[in-house]
Formats: sequence, C-alpha cells, structure tokens
Amino acid sequence: DSEPRSGRPSTSRNENVIEQVRTWVMVDRRITVQELANEIGVRIGSVHSILTEDLGMRVSVKFVAKLLTMEQKQRHLEIAQDMLDNANSNPNFLNTALYSPDMVPCDFWLFPKLKMPLKGTRFESREDIMRNVMTLLITIPKDAFKKCFQQWRKRWEKCVSYQGVYFEGD
Repeated sequence: DSEPRSGRPSTSRNENVIEQVRTWVMVDRRITVQELANEIGVRIGSVHSILTEDLGMRVSVKFVAKLLTMEQKQRHLEIAQDMLDNANSNPNFLNTALYSPDMVPCDFWLFPKLKMPLKGTRFESREDIMRNVMTLLITIPKDAFKKCFQQWRKRWEKCVSYQGVYFEGD
C-alpha cells in the first residue's frame, strides 16, 4: 500500500500549484475544494492533499473555521503559543490576549453557565442582576473552575495545532 507507484510523477503538487491554492484560499476563505480544483485545473484529491499536507490547513465539515485574515490568524497563533510556553514554564502566569471568544474563559465557559439559569428572568435593577449573578457564582464548585482552566489550555493547544485558526464550539 505504501510502495511508491511506477510511472509519471505527479505534476499537480508542485510549488506553482501549491502557491495558486494558497492564493485562492487567502482571497476567498469560503472557496470549496471542488471550486479550487476547477479553477486551478487539478484533481480534487490533489487540492485536498495540498490544503492538508502542504499548507497545513484543515478541510472539515465538523469544525468550520471563522474567517480570519492572515495577520489575525498569525496573531491568534502567537498568543496561544505564548500562553502555552508561559504555562509550561510558570503555572502562575496570566497574559492578556486580544479579544477572541474561543480563548477567553468568560466567553466560552462562564457566561454560558450564568446565562442559562437566568434566561427569561426580568430584573428590576442592576443590583437585582448583581445579586442573582453572585448567587450563581458562589454555587459553582472550585473543581469546575479548575476544569475551565484545563479547557483553556486545550484551546491554546488546538489553536497552535491548527496554526492560529479560530473555531467556535468544542
């Protein structure tokens, strides 16, 4: 199965074609593998291999990457890598990241925990909101907060693994 095939070498995975795929994807992040194959004139399998193996991108239906510019993606990757490096060398650190809901514990963990029980509730004042939120906060066990930070670390690893791509959901 893993033996090299005899015959002509593949001409669809050369630097020129790889660069064309990269350019098309950067211009239109929503372009499909089929559209890329048609535009560039290579097989769908070749485009898929270029995207996943040569460009390190993920082609998936389950996780849909949020549309980010290359600069945003690079910054996202740098922040996640920095946080992982800092966590590995000093577990008591905390670095401020740019706003990115998949990397902010309040957004991916705390707010949903607070919003669900309060959904549909009418409050008379800000103090009433604060009182209800505080009541909920003190009921969250310490273990749950610890799990949140473990999830946070996994999100940094995922960001680094996927080269800065932003994902919604787990």
